[in-house]
Amino acid sequence: MLAGFAGAPGIQGPSRAGRKTNVVFLLTDDHGAWSMGAYGCPEFHTPNVDRLAAGGAMFSRAHAATPVCSPSRMTYLTGKLPAGHGVHDAVVAVDCWGPQRRRFLEGHATYSQVLAKNGYTLGMCGKWHMGDDDNAHAGFSYWCTKAQAGGGYRDPTLVKNGSRVKIEGFLTDAQVDAGLEFLDGNKDRPFFLYVPFYAPHTSYSYQPERDRQWYAGSKFSCFPQPPKHPQRRRSFEPHHGSRQSMTAYSALVSGVDHNVGRIVQRLEDLGLRENTLLVFSADQGWNAGHHGVWGKGNATIPFNMYEESTRVPLIWNQPGKIRAGQTISPMVSSYDFFPTILDYLGVTAPGRDPQRVGRSYAGFLRGENLPWRNELYFEYCYTRAVRTENLKYVERADNWPSELYDLEADPVEDLNVIGWPPYRERLAAMQGKLRSFFRTSGAPPIEKWHDSVRNVLTVDIGYYDNWLKLPSK
Repeated sequence: MLAGFAGAPGIQGPSRAGRKTNVVFLLTDDHGAWSMGAYGCPEFHTPNVDRLAAGGAMFSRAHAATPVCSPSRMTYLTGKLPAGHGVHDAVVAVDCWGPQRRRFLEGHATYSQVLAKNGYTLGMCGKWHMGDDDNAHAGFSYWCTKAQAGGGYRDPTLVKNGSRVKIEGFLTDAQVDAGLEFLDGNKDRPFFLYVPFYAPHTSYSYQPERDRQWYAGSKFSCFPQPPKHPQRRRSFEPHHGSRQSMTAYSALVSGVDHNVGRIVQRLEDLGLRENTLLVFSADQGWNAGHHGVWGKGNATIPFNMYEESTRVPLIWNQPGKIRAGQTISPMVSSYDFFPTILDYLGVTAPGRDPQRVGRSYAGFLRGENLPWRNELYFEYCYTRAVRTENLKYVERADNWPSELYDLEADPVEDLNVIGWPPYRERLAAMQGKLRSFFRTSGAPPIEKWHDSVRNVLTVDIGYYDNWLKLPSK
């Protein structure tokens, strides 16, 4: 049985005199905030993560800056948007494995490197997807990941500190086995363990019965079934309304939760729980019927910035340092993680870089009333967006249409009001915010977004021609 997570108000000093605070950062893949008990869907069996939320601080409006894997992960590590770090879409297999692999983080300061220089031992167990996936870098010294793209969740081959190991069983369990090994080996020194889960990303071909059993009689009431989106990606269409897909997605989330419980239990067994910060989040959100699509930002053409595509769970938990039972409502972004984790740990950040656009929200965890501006900015290839308290403006290049949503009157983003006369002044203000923000951070105008591309894009015009005609240029 896991111990309670109640804590005193605010962030206190280290629970052990002179000891640095340890960190375990848990990051799911394609995981919308809506698909957890703590965030309002009791049909999801997530007792361990829900317990972390109840015993710590849960952010109700956390978002990923890019609704797709690689650029989002780059943003977490660097604090930069795609125009700053240069990775605009998911990197391809040749960049991750083999003789032509590339390290897209080279030349960018990462919080992981900063922690390594400040006495932390760093371990990475899971999905990297930022180039040169087989080899430890960016300050990490312990490394365990899948040996190739694809392959599903059953009987994976892992690369563990340079050696290939064939595993019988479930991938999520195997990556956490490696994480537990890291904890055992580093219990006497300050550590940062990064556990980027593959789940609940497709494929849906295998989940242990241990995790499927919770959904045998589920009504799946948290999976909406509106009409299919006219610009949906056809390759995801078989998942729409499929009980098999809903069961698989839910079971993969529960598999993560089961392993979160294993990590917390090991920290308790080692006597490290009070001196260890646990952060739980996701690389981006997910639509599972929402808006009539199945997928994330690339579930439609043109790419979307729907709330479900970007909104992610975010939980910070450390007994005795973060007050239990908090729901923190200011809007925060994945680009805020870089300054926040360093601030929380009392580690000096690198010198100012205008491309690092984030702000530290650690003050909220200390119980402070921060002067916080509720504005978020997003970027995905030819699509940029700004979200304020009540409006969202989505601007696109390459002749794709732009959008404006009144989130107060239309929280489900059904009605694009960009051409409506009553919104003319508000549209101009949102356009000014968006363009000023990107200009200040050194990004090219959206029409020249290609100028900041460093990676081999999967956004290949020919890739989409079979099912949707692109606008003429």
